[in-house]
Order: sequence, then structure tokens, then C-alpha cells
Amino acid sequence: MITSLRERQETVAVAESLTAGLVCAALTSVPGASAVVRGGFVVYATDLKWGLAGVDPQLLAARGAVDPDVAVQLATGARDRCGAGWGLGLTGVAGPDPQDGVPPGTVHIGIAGPASVNVLTITVVGDRHEVRAAAVRAAVDLLAGRPAAP
Repeated sequence: MITSLRERQETVAVAESLTAGLVCAALTSVPGASAVVRGGFVVYATDLKWGLAGVDPQLLAARGAVDPDVAVQLATGARDRCGAGWGLGLTGVAGPDPQDGVPPGTVHIGIAGPASVNVLTITVVGDRHEVRAAAVRAAVDLLAGRPAAP
């Protein structure tokens, strides 16, 4: 996927909450990633979601941090603030406890491209590690244009 982005001269940036930098680490583990990955934000705290990534604070106040629209705004913020062609935004609940009434295993992944934005919501059964690992795989697959695994 990194090779494909490099061949198209496209770049990516991330804004990560529940994965706390794991997506960026996965992307940069591939040789040649420096030509593609612009950077990103770890926005674990809610105030950083609006302060660094530009998520609407009214949206956060109304719906909480784990929401599909928050994921889209994280993706858009990463793309725009890092000057990338693509942005990924991840938010969710890794567990073991619910957050703001949202059950563990809920993951929202936003993707903002040059011409469109989209969001993928997945539900993962497992512990914190399994939820976060599945979120990383789904985000990378989404960026690559592959459907998410069930």
C-alpha cells in the first residue's frame, strides 16, 4: 500500500485516539514510508481532538468522543493540518469498560481523501489488544481500498 501511494505521489496523515499511534507506526514500518507518511496526532484526550485535530467541540460535547462523525473530522483534520492527500481518523472503545455508554469493541475509522470522506464502523470482540490490533488492520485496509475483514 505504501508503494502504491508512493507511485501515485500521494501522502497520508493520521489522527488516532484509541490506537494511540499504532496506525502511524504500522505505516512507517514499511521501507519507503517517509515519502508517503506526513505525520499525525495522538489525540487520546478529548480536548486534543479539537485542539490539535480540529474536531468541532460542539460535536464532542453533544455526542462524545466515540462517534462516526468524530472519526471523519479526525481524518479531515489530519489530512488538512498535515498537508496530506489522505487522512485517517480513529476513535473507539478498547475496553474493558464502556465509554459514554458506548460498548467496548466499537471502532470508528474515518478516511478523508482528495475528493471524498467516508467512515467505517466495526465491532471487535476481544480484549484491549485485540480491539486495537483489529482497528489498525481495518484502517490500513481502508486506506488500501480493501474491504474490512469480518
